[in-house]
Amino acid sequence: MRIHLPLFAFLFSASVALAQDAPVSEPPMTLQRLADIILVIDPEAELAGNAIELTIEDIPVIVIADPRANRMRAMVPIRSADGLTSEELARLMQANFDTALDARYAVARGRLWGTYIHPLSPLEKDQLISALIQTVNLARTYGQTYSGGAEVFGGGDSNGIYQDLFEKLQKKGQDL
Repeated sequence: MRIHLPLFAFLFSASVALAQDAPVSEPPMTLQRLADIILVIDPEAELAGNAIELTIEDIPVIVIADPRANRMRAMVPIRSADGLTSEELARLMQANFDTALDARYAVARGRLWGTYIHPLSPLEKDQLISALIQTVNLARTYGQTYSGGAEVFGGGDSNGIYQDLFEKLQKKGQDL
């Protein structure tokens, strides 16, 4: 069974709203707890050592935890890094500044990735869910809005790009 992002996002926002009413202390995140949460999200997730592979809306996600280094990394492969132009790389850096949220675009091993990196032990369940949503959104919006979610930091360059796109689409709509 695969979870669909709109439902996933709704459940996440509902859990955040409930969490704001009554602060709950969570146990430290461990590899086992991470795996338990992911298996609820995707019962078909595959565990191999410190790595867990799952799928959200047909997008493959890899989560790697290193308890000794106290780090967690969620990663989504987006495309080959071969052929990325300097303009595309600059756009990715702009997105990292103002639209990717806590996730980031990164290049490693010849691939472009959506990534989210966090200390493992203080990671909370809702932060993990948000990390998965943001990395999946980076892949889904690559080449369009380059967004990890609905928020945009107003001090970056992306607002102007979005405004240009909005005006372009608005002009097209005038012909209808």
